[in-house]
Amino acid sequence: MVTEQQVSTWVEGYERAWSSNTKKDIAALFTLRAEYHEQPYETDWIGREAIVKGWRGRAQWQEGGWEFAWSLLAINGDTAAIQGTGRYKELGTFANLWTVTFDKNGKCSMFRMWNNQVADN
Repeated sequence: MVTEQQVSTWVEGYERAWSSNTKKDIAALFTLRAEYHEQPYETDWIGREAIVKGWRGRAQWQEGGWEFAWSLLAINGDTAAIQGTGRYKELGTFANLWTVTFDKNGKCSMFRMWNNQVADN
């Protein structure tokens, strides 16, 4: 069973990787055969190398700055449900729902995100 501390540590690593956009930081989050799925954009990256490549292709999203806030909704065995809000100066605000399934070492083996742009007031 994954713990709240493991989830928090993983999300901190996710934010670090999003900031640095380095292969090392991104790869550290995922198992070798991890899957990364995002809706409604139909992103399906299978395997750590595909995740790293896809993730690094989004570096321009960070231009102008960004911030991220999150909260843990639930833990069910090895899977955590996370609510997040990303605010990008250039892209706008996105409400996210993540499910993250962890292996015994605290790495993600399955990542699913529902990503919805919200109107900025």
